[in-house]
Amino acid sequence: MHAQPFEVHPMTEREAEAVCGWQYDFPYDIYGWMPWEEVKQLGIEFGDPELREQQYVTVYQGEDLCGFAQLFPLGGTTRLGIGMRPDLCGRGTGPEFVRAVTAEALRRIPGQEIDLEVLTWNQRAIKAYRKAGFHITDLYERMTPGGMKPFYCMVYEEPAE
Repeated sequence: MHAQPFEVHPMTEREAEAVCGWQYDFPYDIYGWMPWEEVKQLGIEFGDPELREQQYVTVYQGEDLCGFAQLFPLGGTTRLGIGMRPDLCGRGTGPEFVRAVTAEALRRIPGQEIDLEVLTWNQRAIKAYRKAGFHITDLYERMTPGGMKPFYCMVYEEPAE
């Protein structure tokens, strides 16, 4: 039996609240969110209704909320921020999930460069991104809530016909 394809939809407030409840195991726990009421009250990220509508999407497989993504405009590039539901991480569906988000970014702005940032230690994500058509183009440090950390920038390359 073949799994249903991933589908991408605009994020609703109800979905944003669900994402805030996700708990990741160490060391991935840094990807968790503060409680929804705080995110909403502070108006940060998808707690800001306008930002949520413009940049955030959810990813479903059938009726199942599997994750979300931010499609952040950065000059001539769309930078992806990707979050998969914790219990689905590490199960081999990451590349297909990432391809669905990438396709949505390209649907919104055809021909746009697509990139993402990933912590260099996160080999699980890097492997999924590579399988989805991304390759490492840069290594740099940037500030995080836990101090300066090394990141890779990975850029999407459309498969040759």
